[in-house]
Amino acid sequence: MSVPFSNQSTISDLQRLKELLGESLTKTGITIPEQSRLLNLACGRADEASVLADVFGKKGLQLTGLDIRDREIGEAQERWKKYLPKNAEAEFLVQDCSKLDDLNTLSDDFNIAFMRHQNFWNGDTTWSKIYDQALHRLNEDGLLIITSYFDREHQLALDAIQNLGAELILTEQNHHSRSLHDVPLGVKKSVDRHVAIFRKP
Repeated sequence: MSVPFSNQSTISDLQRLKELLGESLTKTGITIPEQSRLLNLACGRADEASVLADVFGKKGLQLTGLDIRDREIGEAQERWKKYLPKNAEAEFLVQDCSKLDDLNTLSDDFNIAFMRHQNFWNGDTTWSKIYDQALHRLNEDGLLIITSYFDREHQLALDAIQNLGAELILTEQNHHSRSLHDVPLGVKKSVDRHVAIFRKP
C-alpha cells in the first residue's frame, strides 16, 4: 500500500483489516458482487477506503463516506482523490449518520454498510439510530459489517443490531489486532478487535 499516513502503524493495521474482512466473508460463504455500492458510516478520515475497494469492489466500488466532523471529511477528500484505487469512486460528505433521512440524495440500494470502530457506549441511543438508518439503506441482500475496539462494546452493538431485526451471520475476535494502551488498567482495547456481519432483516 503506497498511501501515506501520519501514524506509522496504520498501514499494518489496514493490512490486518483486509485479511480479517476477507477471511470472515469466506467463512460466511457469502459472495460479494464484483461491482458494489458501499456506505461507510461515521468514517472519519476513511483510512480504510483502499481496503474496502480491494475487498468489496473487485471490478468496481462506489463508496459514500459520511461523518459529522468536517475536518476529517476534508482530509478523506484530499487523500482519496489522489490515492483511491482505479476500480473505485468515492464521495465524502459531512452528515449526521443518525439522520440519513435528511440526506435526500442518498439511495437505499447499497450492498454494504460498513462501520469501523463503532463507538456504542458513547451514546447508545445515537448508535442504535445509526444502525437502524444503515439497515434501511441496504438493498434486499445487503450486509451491515462492523468492527469494534472493545469486547463489551462489541456485545452491546450485537444486541442492539439484532434487536433491530438484523440477522447475525458471523462475529469473531481478531487475534492479530494491535493492542492499544490509551485505556484504564485492566481494559483491553485493540484495533479492529472484533468483526461482525449482519444480513438485512
